[in-house]
Order: sequence, then C-alpha cells, then structure tokens
Amino acid sequence: MSTTAKENQERVAKAMSVLQGISETVTVPRNIRKTIKEIMTDLQKGTGKLGVRAANAVATLTEISEDPNLPIFARVKIYDAISCLENIRD
Repeated sequence: MSTTAKENQERVAKAMSVLQGISETVTVPRNIRKTIKEIMTDLQKGTGKLGVRAANAVATLTEISEDPNLPIFARVKIYDAISCLENIRD
C-alpha cells in the first residue's frame, strides 16, 4: 500500500469514527442519523474510487450541515468529518 493510500485510509477511518459518534447520538434527528449511516456504508463498501466516494460523502454532509434541526455540536462534528474527507485524493 502506497503512502497516499495509507494516508487516505487513515483519513477515512477518522471520518468514520466521527460519523459513527453522530449516528449513535439520540439528540440528532432520525433522518440525519439514517443519512449518515448510508454515507458510512457507501464509504466502506461503495463502488468506484475512494476519491469519488469521499467527494459524494462531502456533498451529502454539506447538505446535512445546513439542516436547521441539526444540533450545533453535531454540525461541528460534521465539519470535522468533511475536513478529513476533503483531503482524499486518488
């Protein structure tokens, strides 16, 4: 595994950890938790290159972060996950 691939896997692992925490928090609306779980599944088992899957996740997370029902602490965590995923390159 090349250095870049290893770094990308570390970034995905960090983002997955953050997203896992959000998906298990009961104060986050159910529809958002469901979408985050779908993002996590796509990142792990999705088709296509990792860079494309990460870009799709960033787009969806950005959309979620604009939801007015999202608690502030969850929004900050989503921004953290986005910053990890934005650095992934193929």
